[in-house]
Amino acid sequence: SSFHVAVVGAGIVGLAAARELQRRHPSLTLAVLEKEQELAHHQSGHNSGVIHSGIYYTPGSLKAKLCVQGAALCYQYCDQKGIPYKRCGKLIVAVEHEEIPRLKALYERGLQNNVPGLRLIGAKEIQEKEPFCRGLMALDSPYTGIVDYKQVAQSYAEDFQEAGGTILTDFEVTNMEMAKESPPDSEDGLKYPVIVRNKK
Repeated sequence: SSFHVAVVGAGIVGLAAARELQRRHPSLTLAVLEKEQELAHHQSGHNSGVIHSGIYYTPGSLKAKLCVQGAALCYQYCDQKGIPYKRCGKLIVAVEHEEIPRLKALYERGLQNNVPGLRLIGAKEIQEKEPFCRGLMALDSPYTGIVDYKQVAQSYAEDFQEAGGTILTDFEVTNMEMAKESPPDSEDGLKYPVIVRNKK
């Protein structure tokens, strides 16, 4: 089969990229190629599942902006698709006095990144929120959550296929080469000069 675009790897990044390409360029034929027999078989299905709120990144950086926006979009997508998640929150705890300035700096960084709901809490409130935790001060991040990203990846795959995309599993890419000539420009001005082959 021939496709305008082939994405190699059906992890969550590959599926999200393919889904977005299909939405933006519906006239193209797109495929996702996966060497395993199932989707999100490796890292996407074996991570901690954290929906990060965006505290740690340098204010003004692209990572900070995308993390905060991405968390909001992740919750929104899960609500739309009925994917269960838990907005359990997170405590970043200072157990020594010398850690308190670093904790306050993280708090300021999170505020600059527009992370919602951040607040500093004392020892009593730490124990109220988490009885088995001890600390002098903590940064409470209620917007942090957890989700099964394999389920999210599967949902991306369904969106992609419903929009006309093709997913080929048990398809290991073993070679790529530049085509001798690029085909004529497509309607959206893109060129597709790569030939992908598999062992079959």
